[in-house]
Amino acid sequence: MNALKVVRYSAWGAVVIVVIAVGYIAWQWQQGGGVERLAATSIGGPFTLTDQHGDTVTEAALKGHPSAMFFGYTFCPDVCPTTLFEMTGWLEKLGPDADKLGVYFVSVDPERDTQETLAEYLSAFDPRITGLTGTPEAVAEVVKGYRVYARKVPLDGGGYLMDHTATIYLIDSNAVFTGTIDYQEDPDTALKKLRRLVDTS
Repeated sequence: MNALKVVRYSAWGAVVIVVIAVGYIAWQWQQGGGVERLAATSIGGPFTLTDQHGDTVTEAALKGHPSAMFFGYTFCPDVCPTTLFEMTGWLEKLGPDADKLGVYFVSVDPERDTQETLAEYLSAFDPRITGLTGTPEAVAEVVKGYRVYARKVPLDGGGYLMDHTATIYLIDSNAVFTGTIDYQEDPDTALKKLRRLVDTS
């Protein structure tokens, strides 16, 4: 099995992990945990990263508007460009409401994804998508906080790919995780989720 197949199969496994996490959150809610408890104990948390323009971005940026957050990297062969292309289309279809949504592409490959690399890469997509990177330690913190799966996969002859969670996280205006859009989910369903997120936040 070549490295790309390993990445694809592992990505689907990561999606399953996220689905289980969402189920666990729903169970906690039924037990009376409340939004505040879920936000503190499940998905999210503090971070300090740098966007493609060189500005510092913290978890405070997620408050005051709904957000969609995706974890990936610029050297990704398929999942990341596909997701960013789809997100660009969804933002266009949202019309003026798209300006109410914060969209973040968080790198899981800080060794290669510098600010400049992110800026060049994201220039091919909607300009409202904010790329985030940082030191390995800073990236590890946000990856841990959002329960993201990310692992380096060495390639024969050198180099590597990053196996990672292929899910878009949906976050309300209080910076509380509310759901996901799965990789290659039905486009109409994904757009409905984004519209609902914008309308209810």
